Amino acid sequence: MNSLDTAQLIALAGALGWASGVRLYLVVLLTGLAGFMGWVDLPAGLQLLSNPVVLGVSGFMVFIEFFADKIPGLDSLWDVVHGVIRIPAGAALAAAVFGADNGLGALVAALLGGTLAATSFAAKATSRAAINTSPEPFSNIGASLLEDGLVPLGLWLAIAHPLIFVVVLALVLALSIWLIRVCWRFLRQLFIRVARIFSGRPDPGTAAAFTLKSPFSKNDHV
Repeated sequence: MNSLDTAQLIALAGALGWASGVRLYLVVLLTGLAGFMGWVDLPAGLQLLSNPVVLGVSGFMVFIEFFADKIPGLDSLWDVVHGVIRIPAGAALAAAVFGADNGLGALVAALLGGTLAATSFAAKATSRAAINTSPEPFSNIGASLLEDGLVPLGLWLAIAHPLIFVVVLALVLALSIWLIRVCWRFLRQLFIRVARIFSGRPDPGTAAAFTLKSPFSKNDHV
């Protein structure tokens, strides 16, 4: 069993916070399995995740989320419902890395984990909502599968190569902030134009039916 050094603990706290905003149940399952199988010596605050009951419940929720997240529309509803869960859970998991014995470290980790969870959740929710404006389901499924793969990759990288993970995480955060800005601007324009249509007001952007380009496609029409 591998004991974690300080660099790995810091990277793990960041990974748990970031990944919780994307796939909370998968984070709980993979972390618990790592401890249950003896792959990693989990910090005391995370050892509860290796309990068979927690593994069973998280495994069931991973199964449900895997399919729910790939259905256009349902995925955005799922995000709305779990938005109030993922962010505080990311903060709690990050804080648990350092435990109650290190109060200052746990507080800093909680702030870090909550911020990372909020950022990754916002990027996921806004980008998936923008993708859902496209009538074809394949981009939605592709984005979901990409998220399925990034979570275990991020957790593994935090343990195996913590310094590389920190660099990659910084790049991912920069990309997430850009995605949030682009997708939110697109969605805001969409909401304004839809509101104009239902209110009976003319759309100054077009004389007839309006065309709105998705940030992910040059040919999407709404």
